[in-house]
Amino acid sequence: MDPVRNPYAPGAGQRPPELAGRDRELQQFEVVLERVARGRPERSMVVTGLRGVGKTVLLNTFKSMAMQRLWGTGKIEARPDQSIRRPVAAALHMAIRELAPRHRAPERIEDFLSVLKAFAMRDPAAAKGTSHWSPGIEVPASRGRADSGDLEIDLTELFVDAASVATDLGVGIALFIDEMQDVPAADVSALCAACHELSQSGGPLIVVGAGLPHLPSVLSASKSYSERLFRYARIDRLDREAADLALILPAREEDVEFTQDALDALYEAADGYPYFVQAYGKVAWDLAPRSPITVEDVRVSAPEAEEELAVGFFGSRYERATPAERDYMHAMAQIGDEPVPTAEVADALGRKPSSLSPARDSLIKKGLIYSAERGLIAFTVPHFGRFLRAQPI
Repeated sequence: MDPVRNPYAPGAGQRPPELAGRDRELQQFEVVLERVARGRPERSMVVTGLRGVGKTVLLNTFKSMAMQRLWGTGKIEARPDQSIRRPVAAALHMAIRELAPRHRAPERIEDFLSVLKAFAMRDPAAAKGTSHWSPGIEVPASRGRADSGDLEIDLTELFVDAASVATDLGVGIALFIDEMQDVPAADVSALCAACHELSQSGGPLIVVGAGLPHLPSVLSASKSYSERLFRYARIDRLDREAADLALILPAREEDVEFTQDALDALYEAADGYPYFVQAYGKVAWDLAPRSPITVEDVRVSAPEAEEELAVGFFGSRYERATPAERDYMHAMAQIGDEPVPTAEVADALGRKPSSLSPARDSLIKKGLIYSAERGLIAFTVPHFGRFLRAQPI
């Protein structure tokens, strides 16, 4: 088989050749876009799921859908140690740049950019009187709008002004936030408040977030009304039909087929997780001598695919953990693959639960585990428990 023609793409946020099994989410976002375009009230949207289920791919697809409708779009990736003030400013600057060439009143664009600059420069973390951020268009920063220093006030005013520019053109603005669970707590509260104001005023600006399964609880902890503020979409592994389509359709474009036994073996190995489907499919293609790809080809290629996953997908995350954190994760893995009680982890390690809080909290911050519900924790990466059980303690 020619590796140059290999259609499979196991990459971080890399769109697979066939985005199978996500029709429902795409239709939901299509409805959001259409309702906002018609001036009807609509909630912002949040996509959640484990690592490797395709959240970033879906977010990028949503962004493309908005751009096709001539919306202004911007995207950020949240970090736990970084305020969203400047990333959001940069993203909205990008969105306005997409709209500016079609706007008939250049002074409206300049007015917004002056507010945007004032918002970005009012960073409490920056040294007083200094700013190295510039919107790229030389306009003076405004005064008295989005520059109070209170992020909740400033973000609300900025969103309202951005939505006003979009209204002039009869389109919308979409701000996409990846790894949304990493937005600092105070900033989450400000973001929810700004979205709440927009939902009441009907401004055509939406926030579309993607994050780990505990993101809804993060949002709920910041504002009690957040469960009514967002449209939530939980994505998981693909069902058998969708997983098969993700393999079959790209191969068929290259005149390559799979035997039914090969598809059975690939589904069992990948367990329906989109990243694993691409990883096993890619190696099976590279090692198969000819079409059709058989169950024997899958059997021969599986160890190589598993080795690549062990190094790149699992190992890179494992290496980020300290020895104490690794002990904690090994104890979780020995208990089971489902969400496990923190008390059982403490018992397995012969420690008091309170003494393990630093390791648990650090693992949550690093995105390796999440709190499924009060008293329960789980891995953010599918099959991570199985990987850990194969590692020496």
